[in-house]
Amino acid sequence: MSGTAASGIDEIEREIVDHLFVLQPGYAVGLGLHEYDGRVPDLSAAATDRWAADADRLLARLRAIEERSLSTDRRLDRLLLQLLLEGPLFDLRDSRELDRNPMSFVGSISLTSYLAREYAPVEARVEAIVATLESVPRLLEQGRSRLTGPLPRPFVELALAIGGGLPAHFGEAETFATRAHLQSKVAAARAVAERALAPFLAWLQEEALPRATPEFALGGERYQRLLFVREGIRDPVEELRKAGVADLARNQARLGEIARAEGVPVDELLGRLHRDHPSAPDVLPTAQKFVEETRRFVESHELATVPAEASCRVEETPVYGRALSTASMNPPGPFDTTSTEGIYYVTPVDPKWTPVQAEEWLRSFSYPMLRNITVHEVYPGHYLQFLHFRRSSGSLARKVYLSPSFVEGWAHYAEQLAIEQGLGRENSAAEVAQIHDALLRDCRLLVSIGLHTQGMTLEAATGLFQREAHFERLPAEREAVRGTFNPEYFCYTLGKLEILKLRSRVLRSHFEGRLGLFHDRLLGYGCPPIGRLGSLFPPAAN
Repeated sequence: MSGTAASGIDEIEREIVDHLFVLQPGYAVGLGLHEYDGRVPDLSAAATDRWAADADRLLARLRAIEERSLSTDRRLDRLLLQLLLEGPLFDLRDSRELDRNPMSFVGSISLTSYLAREYAPVEARVEAIVATLESVPRLLEQGRSRLTGPLPRPFVELALAIGGGLPAHFGEAETFATRAHLQSKVAAARAVAERALAPFLAWLQEEALPRATPEFALGGERYQRLLFVREGIRDPVEELRKAGVADLARNQARLGEIARAEGVPVDELLGRLHRDHPSAPDVLPTAQKFVEETRRFVESHELATVPAEASCRVEETPVYGRALSTASMNPPGPFDTTSTEGIYYVTPVDPKWTPVQAEEWLRSFSYPMLRNITVHEVYPGHYLQFLHFRRSSGSLARKVYLSPSFVEGWAHYAEQLAIEQGLGRENSAAEVAQIHDALLRDCRLLVSIGLHTQGMTLEAATGLFQREAHFERLPAEREAVRGTFNPEYFCYTLGKLEILKLRSRVLRSHFEGRLGLFHDRLLGYGCPPIGRLGSLFPPAAN
């Protein structure tokens, strides 16, 4: 790499990252950069237009640095920096998220980063909470100003669900502040936020919802562009669809084999899977038990290095996040120097639900299903992944860039890996649970492509989840609706397939068949775009 090229990319790397965080300070906080605590971005049209113009200028400078003049590592970093700018530009100009999706506003009002981790004294975290709450009126006013046209109905309905949970979330912050006797300060800021939130939600309910449109699709050209700006993928959409169809067929065939071996229909096999579940009070303790079990499994089978400092606790999903999440992981960020603890959120039974609704929810947390979820979220899934991410010695660009398909693809791959290595081998339930989730992810890929590029209707998408993933009507509808605002839920299957393809190519030639070495090396790269995964492992010398 020439000295001029090296100094050029070194100089612009920090500028690009700093510019990204102007638009997305919450992302910086999630990475562990707490100097951004309490900052809420200016999302007015004038401000985002200025941001986009500055991003264009940074991209022009970055493109002027010739790729061939850089080392192999810095070539990848150049691409990551490009995607860190092109991704938000796509959201602003192509998908126009701030002009058509109210979730962009209510969904960004989160205090979880300040409540969940003991990274600073309570007083400092309360200061960030207050600053965030006091910014809510300006943020929602900007939303009202931008969300002028008929909005996609699913976006409005989910924004209402998220917004409806925010007052309880604000209440959690007020309770937290009692630890430093600062609850009155948070209460005052909370009142400011809720006075702004109530009319915004009323406007969504009374004006935006009646005028809502069923139109939401990106279209083929923008969808293809999305694949590049998120993942560096240039493969045609049709090739990805065919890969999804093939994986769906493979998983269905294996499920059929198990059913035939046990002499029952597939539906009975799945019904049996869901019936054996913990009681509502036992869901979280059971999840904690599985955290310890899966850690021991990873260590005993040498699937990857588990750092000695690893520690993960299970908590209820914050109220405002329950509309969109069954379970999730809040991992330590790569820049977090105060804690390595993971927080595994599990959504509990809502006390307002009927016994029938509660039973339906608990069926999704059957023992085999909850263990598979734990594999995905904790070991060897997301939590282990982010422990390696924060220990990696890569560049600033690699510490900041997160490929959705690598993040979710790794965790989905971890589910299959655990079954391959014998987790739950005592009966077929563990594998059936893993296949059930794999069918869901296959259908997400196909529905994402269908909804956004092929004119698939929500009803047809719901039917696909019912028919191919064996979902009941209500969860199938929920999955279909998710595809309208989150086309990137293709990421699970897409990422898993790329990791499997890479493993098939390099495990023997580079790592003598030792899975732990392969996984440690792969996770050491951070969260690279899956479109470039193969370039990280050049062919072995003969």
